[in-house]
Amino acid sequence: MGSGKPERHSQTKKRKGLSIRNPSKKINLKKTELSKNKENQNKSETSTPASASQQLSFFINEFQSANGVQLSSIELESINETCFVELSQEFGHDVMALGNHMKTAFGPSWKQVLCEGKLKEGNVDPGSPAVLIISTSALRSLELLRGVRSLTKECHAAKLFSKHMKVEEQVDMLKNRVNFASGTPSRVKKLIDIEALGLSRLKMIVLDMQADVKGYSLFTLPQVRDEFWDLYKGFFHQRLLEGHLRICLFGPTPNAGSKEFTAKKKSSS
Repeated sequence: MGSGKPERHSQTKKRKGLSIRNPSKKINLKKTELSKNKENQNKSETSTPASASQQLSFFINEFQSANGVQLSSIELESINETCFVELSQEFGHDVMALGNHMKTAFGPSWKQVLCEGKLKEGNVDPGSPAVLIISTSALRSLELLRGVRSLTKECHAAKLFSKHMKVEEQVDMLKNRVNFASGTPSRVKKLIDIEALGLSRLKMIVLDMQADVKGYSLFTLPQVRDEFWDLYKGFFHQRLLEGHLRICLFGPTPNAGSKEFTAKKKSSS
């Protein structure tokens, strides 16, 4: 009987030892993830922005590959370099310079379109942003919004993702003027479907190309990729063809400028 107690005590010590070691492993894993994420972000910020023609080639290739379709000759004529926003080489892909990129893209009207906070009947509809930023996660959506913070002092940006955000809260938010909105494909589509998010003022969609800690991006993360293309085909493709919408690929576009990629694009079209 007496010898059993020390044995149980020894087992308890072992169990306690295991419970002590596990949190440190989780912390180390978290640090590794953060380190990789920071590394990806640094690579993104120092990479050279793709030209409009490179973005065009990359986007068409991704669209056809992901959806198993071939764009018609008429569609290919309509989707040209003017449909894509060429970013300044000076600012690169630094998130904190996103606001500067937007001002350049909108030209002399940037202050009126991107900063003013009052609704204008017949001109500015509630819940209809001029710029819609789409990324893979809530965290990345918030990071990108920090880049346009200087432009959203009078008119707060709309956060369109599911993490810690209820649809009802977002519907209320979209009853006001919105110049910038940032979110994930599934929640953006849901809010369009229920007619809370309007598209009457939409002039640009910013597609975040930065890879996450596992190397996935908007065009490669399986479920999110499918949700994005579903959203794009349903609400953006026709607007792009009609010349009412421009696309900004923000972040590295893999192989977009290579000769191999350009040749592949020409052969596919």
